[in-house]
Amino acid sequence: MRGGALPPALLFAALGFLLAYAPRKLTPPAVLAMVAGAAGAFAIGVPDNLEEIAFAGCWISVMATALLLHLPGRLGALPLTMVGLNAGVWAGAVISVAGTPLDLVIALPAVLVVVPAALILHTPARVGVKIVGSWLAAVAILAAAIPLTPTAGYEPDHFE
Repeated sequence: MRGGALPPALLFAALGFLLAYAPRKLTPPAVLAMVAGAAGAFAIGVPDNLEEIAFAGCWISVMATALLLHLPGRLGALPLTMVGLNAGVWAGAVISVAGTPLDLVIALPAVLVVVPAALILHTPARVGVKIVGSWLAAVAILAAAIPLTPTAGYEPDHFE
């Protein structure tokens, strides 16, 4: 959970689930903003001393994006584009400190979950999209909490 394509892919998947609820014409601008944000943040790079902040921002963005699924109304064009840009920037930041350009290419297709999610919304199993989004939020909460939790054996304790 600390590198490679997985954290950005989960963020892009959360965005894909959110876009499944949006009108079709709003999906391309949000995805374009996501790709531009990811490429820009990766190109600019993040200093190594800000790695923890990059991961925290990524996990918080996964949580927020996944939880936006539970809003009662639909988001408009500007909010969706901003959520896409946010997802791209944090994904690009994480990959710049703990990944390679190939990881970005691997993570980008995760947003394509929008297609099956949009199809599922037309079936009786439509609540499944929100359930999977909630699982993504739960995974992000757990992943964000790991660096904050002391683990026996990794830090000196009172017996040493």
